[in-house]
Amino acid sequence: PYISASIVIQLLAIAVPYFQKLQREGESGRRKINQYTRILTIIILIFQAPSYLINLKMQAGPALNASLDWTFFIATSTIILAAGSMFVLWLGERITDKGIGNGISLLIMAGIIQSMPSMFVTTFQSLVTSGSYSTVVGSLLFALFVMVYILIILGVVFIQLAERRVPIQYSNRTNSAYGAQTSYLPIKLNAAGVMPVIFASTLITIPTTIVNLIGNESAINFVNNYIVYTSPTGFLLYVVLILFFGYFYTFMEMNPEEMSKNLNKNGGYIPGVRPGADTTDYISKVIGRLTIVGSIFLVIIAGLPIMFCKFAGLPSSVTIGGTGLLIVVGVAIETYKQLESSLVSRSYREGRRHRR
Repeated sequence: PYISASIVIQLLAIAVPYFQKLQREGESGRRKINQYTRILTIIILIFQAPSYLINLKMQAGPALNASLDWTFFIATSTIILAAGSMFVLWLGERITDKGIGNGISLLIMAGIIQSMPSMFVTTFQSLVTSGSYSTVVGSLLFALFVMVYILIILGVVFIQLAERRVPIQYSNRTNSAYGAQTSYLPIKLNAAGVMPVIFASTLITIPTTIVNLIGNESAINFVNNYIVYTSPTGFLLYVVLILFFGYFYTFMEMNPEEMSKNLNKNGGYIPGVRPGADTTDYISKVIGRLTIVGSIFLVIIAGLPIMFCKFAGLPSSVTIGGTGLLIVVGVAIETYKQLESSLVSRSYREGRRHRR
């Protein structure tokens, strides 16, 4: 719920002037945005928790349905889920205040990492000890699985760090060539991060949630056969949505016109490109080309678990790639950068203290 609320607030901060103003107000604006995010989290919880519990009710057997007062169970469990979610939110904020990195992101990363050992154990049992393959063949397949997993992690790290550096020249008020300063405008290859996959997954699961709540058998069969991303048409729809949201989110996050205006205000320009509309067009073309590659990468990472589980015959708990890996790598990189920045800052302060 908090992630969903954060995404909504982030989109509002791009589209609504009031939230744009709050972002520019610094610490006081950040506190107000956090307050709005918490309120929206509670509102989402009120709707999301009962639907989750109703889905559990539909999966429960006849004996459990007959013996349990579901109205009381849903009411009390909604309160418990809401309280637990808000406690985790509070805990994440304390980690952010007292430590290094984003506390909520670190908790999510920890939840993903803790499931990895059991996934590798399940894979080993399925390939080596289950008897489906000989010991030698199963061991080779398991070794191949581990190697592919490591290669995917390296690929994710490379794509997350890759960026196009557009040369920027800043000139001061003097006309001398020595008065100019050269810098770069970094544009990430995957500027949207994991957000397009989250948006696409959310839209794909909405029809499933609706038909399960309605309980219409023909509607459930239609969604399972054509909408769910394990079906061919659903997978194609999933890919198209990721590509669409890759473009949509990237251009909302990195507005070429706004970037061109900021360059012009600060006396900067791209060598060989005239300020104004030409600079806007140039930045748009660069972002568009990079977004194509980044979105294709997201499609590959998001589609790997679906294709792998479908053709390898492994349990659904075994995934290779996926959004979880993107989140883990992204959070690890950001935490590493913040830790490195903190160490450099501390070393600089200690150096100044010794010189005095």
